[in-house]
Amino acid sequence: MVRPTRQVEYEQMLLSRHGLLSQGGGRRKEGGMERSAYILLSRIRVQGPMSIGELSDAFALDASTLNRQTAAAVRAGLLERIPDPDGGLARKFRITADGERSLDEEREAMVGILDDIMADWPDADIAAFAGYLKRFNSGIERRIGGHPWPRP
Repeated sequence: MVRPTRQVEYEQMLLSRHGLLSQGGGRRKEGGMERSAYILLSRIRVQGPMSIGELSDAFALDASTLNRQTAAAVRAGLLERIPDPDGGLARKFRITADGERSLDEEREAMVGILDDIMADWPDADIAAFAGYLKRFNSGIERRIGGHPWPRP
């Protein structure tokens, strides 16, 4: 008997191939937010201002990668550097008003795409699917060393 995890692997591969963030059939829409910025801003929105060290711990990425990502987001006007609100020495990154607006627009566009894809799904099926995805992501977070994503 073939384990169902083989089906999950295949469908996950297809899901990553489709890349919903690249709206419009496989290409990122003109003016759309880069995937790394979308994820970075989403984390800061849920957790509040974060330093490079905190971001490095949260994403399990090296500081140089996050320095590039945050620098690009600052140049794009999505993030700003601020003194630590708690009085620490490290400066932190906070979402700007333009960053909030851009993130909201990107998220609404994503929800619109998902609404279209699941237009014929009953709400109960969508809720069950969301629950399974949350459980799946939580399992991944446990496996990679406890970098749980804070959920609103």
